[in-house]
Amino acid sequence: MSKSQPDLFPPVSWTGIDDVIIVGGGLAGLFCALKLAPRPVTVLAAAPIGQGASSAWAQAGIAAAVSEGDTIEKHLADTIAAGAGIVDEKIAALMVSEAAARIHDLLEYGVPFDRDLEGRLQTSREAAHSENRVVRVAGDRAGRAIMEALVTAVKKSPSIRLMEGYVAEELVMAGRYVAGMIARPDGGQSLNRIEFPARAVIMATGGVGHIYQVTTNPKEARGGGCGMAARAGAVIADPEFVQFHPTAINVGNDPAPLATEALRGEGCTLVNDDGHRFMLDIDPAGELAPRDIVARGIFDEVKSGRGAWLDCRKAIGNHFAEEFPTVYGYCKAANIDPVADLIPVIPAAHYHMGGILTDADGRSSLDGLWSCGEVTSTGAHGANRLASNSLLEAVVFASRIADDISGLLPTPKTNPWTDRSGERDEVEPEGDSKAMKTLRALMSNEVGVIRDGDGLKTALREIIRLEEANKSPRFANVLSTAKLVAAAALQRKESRGGHFRSDFPEELPEFQHRTFMTLDEADAIANEAAAVTA
Repeated sequence: MSKSQPDLFPPVSWTGIDDVIIVGGGLAGLFCALKLAPRPVTVLAAAPIGQGASSAWAQAGIAAAVSEGDTIEKHLADTIAAGAGIVDEKIAALMVSEAAARIHDLLEYGVPFDRDLEGRLQTSREAAHSENRVVRVAGDRAGRAIMEALVTAVKKSPSIRLMEGYVAEELVMAGRYVAGMIARPDGGQSLNRIEFPARAVIMATGGVGHIYQVTTNPKEARGGGCGMAARAGAVIADPEFVQFHPTAINVGNDPAPLATEALRGEGCTLVNDDGHRFMLDIDPAGELAPRDIVARGIFDEVKSGRGAWLDCRKAIGNHFAEEFPTVYGYCKAANIDPVADLIPVIPAAHYHMGGILTDADGRSSLDGLWSCGEVTSTGAHGANRLASNSLLEAVVFASRIADDISGLLPTPKTNPWTDRSGERDEVEPEGDSKAMKTLRALMSNEVGVIRDGDGLKTALREIIRLEEANKSPRFANVLSTAKLVAAAALQRKESRGGHFRSDFPEELPEFQHRTFMTLDEADAIANEAAAVTA
C-alpha cells in the first residue's frame, strides 16, 4: 500500500496501547484475538486483515477426525507417519485431540463448512490420510470462507483494535524480555517507525514462501517474523524443512496459483509430455505419495525438459467448475480449460515446517513472546506436514495462547504510550528490490527442492554478501531467516521429509531428531562455509 491511500492507514490517535499485541492478520492472529475477547488486544497487520495471508488461499480445508469410522488415534498415526520420524508426538496428540472443538469454534464464528443431506460435516481425503477427514467449504474455498467469517467476527468485536498497514520490523527488548514491537505505518512506506509497548507479543506473521522464486504464498510471507524473533535471540526450530507443493500451476504468475492436492485425491493423474504417468515409476502410491516425493518427481520431469502436467479430464471432467471453482478460475484466467486440457504444474515453496520454537502453550524461548501459525515450529509437523494440518495447528495453538495469556496476565492494563518513533529512510520498495530478487533466485537454485553441500555453501556466502550491503531492518529479518534455512540444511547431512540432499540422499538414524538453532549459531555455520569457499 502507498501513501496515496491514507484511509487505510489512520494516524495514531490514542495515548495508551493494549498490553497484548498480535502481529499478523491471518487465521492464527485473528483466531487468537477472538479467543482473547473480551480482553482488549491490538492487531498489527501489514495489509488489510484477510489480505496478504496464506490462510485465505488454502483450498483444501482443516483435518479433523469427525467422520464415521475415523478416530483421533488414526489422525495422530497419519501425522506421525508424514513427519518422517521427528514429529513431537505429545504436541501432535494434543493438536489432533482438540481438532473437533476448534471446528466447533469456527462454526460458531460463521464458517459454512460443507454438510451432507443429513446435516453432518462432509469430509474428503487427501494424500497420506488414511480416512476422509478434511472438512471443506464449497470444494476448494475453505481458506477464503474461514478468513471471511473471521474478518467479519473481528470487525464486530469491540475489544479488538485493528492497525492495518503497519509492517512490523523489530522486537523491543528489555533484557531477555520482549517489551513491545516497532512497526512502520503506511504499508511500510512511511519514514516513521512507531514503537508499541506490550506485556505480551504474539507473533502470527506467516511463512517464508516469498524468499523463493516460485511460491504459492503472498509477498508478505517472506520470513519476517521468524527473522525478527531470531535477531532478538529466540531459538528457531527445524528451519531446513520447507514443503514444496507439487502442483502449482506453471503459468509464470507470482505468486503461483495452486492446484489443490484434493484433485489428486479425486483421481487426477500426473503425466509428462509423452503422456507417461511418471509417479508410478517412483512410488507405489503414485500421485498420492507424500508431497515431498511428488514434488521431487515433478521437479525432475520439468528440469529434464519432459514437462509435468495434471490430467483432470477423466477424474473430474465436466464437474470441474462446480467441484473446484477456485482452481477452475485460475485455469480459465490462464486460458486453460481443465475439462479438456492438461494443466501445467511445477513445485512451489508452500509451507515452512520450521520457525520460532514454541511449547504446547505457544510460548517462545523469549519471555513475553508467544507465536502461532506458520511462523512457529511446534513439532506437530515434523519434517513434512500432513495435508490440511496447517490450518488446524493455527487454530489449536492460537486458542491455547489465549488461554495461557489469560491465566498469566489475568488483568488487562493499558500501557502508557509515548511516540518514540523517529524517521529512518530505509524504506523498501513495494515490489521486490533488486536484492530481494537476487535472494529469491539464490534460494530456489541452491536451497530448493533438491539441495547439495556445495550449493548450500554458495547460498550462505551470498547471503553474507547481501547482509553486508543491506541497510533495511526489514530485509535484515528476511536474510536472517534465509540464513537459518540454509545453515540448518547444510548441517543436516541426510534427506528427510521436505529436506532433500542429492549428496546425502538417504535418511540416517543419527539425524532422527529436530534442529534447534539460534541466529548466532547460524552465523557461525555461515562464516565457516564462507571461509572454506573463499
